[in-house]
Amino acid sequence: MPSRAIYRGSRRKLVLAFDIGTTYSGVSYSILDPGQIPEIKGVTRFPAQEKTGGTSKIPTIIYYDRSGTVRAVGAEAAREGVCEEAADNQWVKAEWFKLHLRSNVSEEQLLFGNLPPLPLNKTVVEVFADFYRYLLECSAHYIQDTHATGPTLWSSVKNDVEFVLSHPNGWEGKEQDQLRKAAVLAGLVPDDSQKSHDRISFVTEGEASLHFVVQEGVLSSILEKGEGVLIVDAGGGTIDISSYRQNPKEVGTTFDEIAAPQCLFFGSLLVNLNAKVFLQKFLENSEFLEDVDHIVRCFEKTAKPAFKNEHEPQYIKFGSTRDNDPDHNIRIGQLKLPGSEIAEFFKPSATAIKQSVLNQRSTARNKITHVVLVGGLSANDWLFQDLLAFLRRTDPTLNLIRPEERVNKAVSDGALSFYLDHFVRTRISKATYGSICSVQYDPNDKEHQKRLLAKFVDISGETRVRGMFSVILPKNTQVSETKEFRQNFYQVSSNKSDFALFSSPVWRYRGSLKDPKWKDADTANYTELCTIMTNLSHLSLKPLKGYQGRTYYRVDYHVVLLFGLTELKAQIAWKEDGVEKRSPAKIVYDH
Repeated sequence: MPSRAIYRGSRRKLVLAFDIGTTYSGVSYSILDPGQIPEIKGVTRFPAQEKTGGTSKIPTIIYYDRSGTVRAVGAEAAREGVCEEAADNQWVKAEWFKLHLRSNVSEEQLLFGNLPPLPLNKTVVEVFADFYRYLLECSAHYIQDTHATGPTLWSSVKNDVEFVLSHPNGWEGKEQDQLRKAAVLAGLVPDDSQKSHDRISFVTEGEASLHFVVQEGVLSSILEKGEGVLIVDAGGGTIDISSYRQNPKEVGTTFDEIAAPQCLFFGSLLVNLNAKVFLQKFLENSEFLEDVDHIVRCFEKTAKPAFKNEHEPQYIKFGSTRDNDPDHNIRIGQLKLPGSEIAEFFKPSATAIKQSVLNQRSTARNKITHVVLVGGLSANDWLFQDLLAFLRRTDPTLNLIRPEERVNKAVSDGALSFYLDHFVRTRISKATYGSICSVQYDPNDKEHQKRLLAKFVDISGETRVRGMFSVILPKNTQVSETKEFRQNFYQVSSNKSDFALFSSPVWRYRGSLKDPKWKDADTANYTELCTIMTNLSHLSLKPLKGYQGRTYYRVDYHVVLLFGLTELKAQIAWKEDGVEKRSPAKIVYDH
């Protein structure tokens, strides 16, 4: 377990890490005191849980009344009797709402076909905001109740809290932008300055899980050799796959990402949905068909986490001794199913993990020798043994590890470690990034000849071809946090005022072409990532004479992007009197 640096700030600070999972959520925190080594702690007491000793996570559920007011959240929304209260008062339940913020690149049809709709007149940002607000309130109460001079402590830090928000590997700037809006709406930070916005940082669930296993000392005896480790964070909605290796040349504990991370929609929810589909068919002619949802909930609480042997029958207790249907294996309130059938519920998730492990192993820059399984679904023994047998058959050199301690807190604790320890210094680009632009027409270029319909004469009088993809960062490039990627462009306009709101779109290519150059060659795999905007009206632009004697203005500039951080940063650069100038640019995402 690596030692943590002393906090060298001049004043006390509080850092909160919020992990909103698809099914369960948690909070970790650290109070940073000058001259002290920070410790990571968890919020382990929430409303409706105090009497049972508390737990580190709460259900990701919100009930709203008909006016859109929050009525119950977390454990309060899962307490006994709440369903009847909700029905009596016509409350609406919001669950699995995290998946409404998903990227549309890859979808598991069974999961998304059963995704509950958002409450009427509520956006996903508003629902996230309500849950963030609740987590902040719970954190405030917990810290004040459990620390000496708690109210004084909270009062000293509450106006300058820093937040770390975790999210699936598949989310990028668009989703981060919406999470930041939710945080502002929740009152986590004010919307008054960039400085306030900078109090929010993001980390992927995969990278947070790496920090967790490093801090837990799970890999302390093996990683110094520079071998690769693959992290499988098997959560409720997603399974996040990430690969790293410790850099043996660096002083201290630093890691390089060695393969593009993956996000699979094959989490624990899919196991439940597979069970539901099976039971609806199996009980089609049974009087207990209407109890399928209840049986699935019972399966989730008992048989699902305990399942480990597909060669033994499994029992799901859901009713009383008077509930019997021998034709459908139901006796004294218990449904008996073959273990082999239960295994089928898990197999799609297991298969997805296996395929991803093989993919990461084949694309990683260094040899992967260890696979670490964390997250709620990882606690299932059948899944662990199935993956272990697969790895032994496929590559006996791969060692599968499942930490014993607090695996369900891996993301929130790891997110705090990300803030405090900052182990990862390079990351792998998940796609090819660049700009769609025009290029000067070359009559001898066959690619240009194919695109005569895209040919045009711009205001300067130059003949050009639209639709070229100018690459700024290729896919699978290892990127350090300080490495800049830049590409030069120019824009022309007959109106100088057009540069007062200067914009330059950034595009992303996710297809299989090794050298993507034209948007029309694989249109479906090009998406606009964001638009970089800044004000260049202060530039001294000389009027130029162009096509048919028309006056126009031209701006030459560079798009400067930093992809190596957990959040995209951008600048626009240009030259004045031979000296490069830069302007921080605003990144705008189209939702």
